[in-house]
Amino acid sequence: MAEEQDGSKTEDPTPKRLQDAREKGQVASSQEIKSWAILLGGAIALVFMAPGVSRDISDYLRGFVESPHAVSLHPEDMQDALAALVLNIGWIIAPVLLLLVVLAVAAGVLQVGWIWSPTKVKFNPQNISLKKGLGRLFSTQSLMEFVKGLLKLSVVGAVSFGLALPLLRDVEMLSAIGVPGTLDRSHELAIMMTVATVAVMTVVALIDFAYQKYAFTKQMRMTKQEVRDEHKQSEGDPHVKARIRRLRMERAQKRMMAAVPKADVIITNPTHYSIALTYEMESMGAPKLVAKGVDAIAQRIRELAREHDVPLVENPPLARALYASVEIDQEVPPEHYQAVAQVIGYVMRLKGQGS
Repeated sequence: MAEEQDGSKTEDPTPKRLQDAREKGQVASSQEIKSWAILLGGAIALVFMAPGVSRDISDYLRGFVESPHAVSLHPEDMQDALAALVLNIGWIIAPVLLLLVVLAVAAGVLQVGWIWSPTKVKFNPQNISLKKGLGRLFSTQSLMEFVKGLLKLSVVGAVSFGLALPLLRDVEMLSAIGVPGTLDRSHELAIMMTVATVAVMTVVALIDFAYQKYAFTKQMRMTKQEVRDEHKQSEGDPHVKARIRRLRMERAQKRMMAAVPKADVIITNPTHYSIALTYEMESMGAPKLVAKGVDAIAQRIRELAREHDVPLVENPPLARALYASVEIDQEVPPEHYQAVAQVIGYVMRLKGQGS
């Protein structure tokens, strides 16, 4: 009890709790995985796309360099030229940007799948609260993210510096190999540093992904009382269900007992079973069972029958058979027609209605 009262969350989250959190947009997602995917896309672009992009940009700008006199200095012409420059450069680098966007989206989808959560984009005035904003800014989670960012920058910087240090001697040689050679060498160095950074970020992303999973599971943990409450909500309170079932049985029993005085015959065991049948030759194809019971209920059926002068006929095999095979308000099945017909005929003769 003390554990539940202090609200300690010791139980793993149930599938329903995780699904509810997912519908609210709360999932275990690592931003480092997305950063790693974007960095990987940058590395792919640098290795395979950068030469072509550089060549296309150089070809486009060559006209401005070789024929600067052809550029009009009129304000409107300058504005048109600038717009054309931005449009063409944007079109050239668009595949690189598209690659980065696709990889960033794929990194999120592969982690948690597709999620549509209107509550995430719904405007909430409380979200612009200065007090809550400061609370989030100086929270434990923000501090952890800050420390994690510093460690990440430190590791990436140390690896990059360690890789670049032996290559500093190339600086003295750049003036001797010309501009094309300088660009090629710079491209090689950029690829080497990017690959090293991607390798470091792969380790960082995997560690962060595992941590986010652990932290999210810990955040979603439940108390024993919450687990019980959720079970009651999903399965229904057993006490309430039992009470409803009892009330239904009581109402059904009252309706059944109300039909006993109108029955034509009560077939008995004679002490353990009582079966009440009614039969209207003009409207029924076969006799109908309107009440049945065993032990105490059977005794009550017999008492009501005596009070209302309903005939009682002892036939133990038939009573047991009808109790087992016929439900209330159902007609007697054909396999029992002959035995029931004999009982109905006997009752009619007692009432002076038969021959």
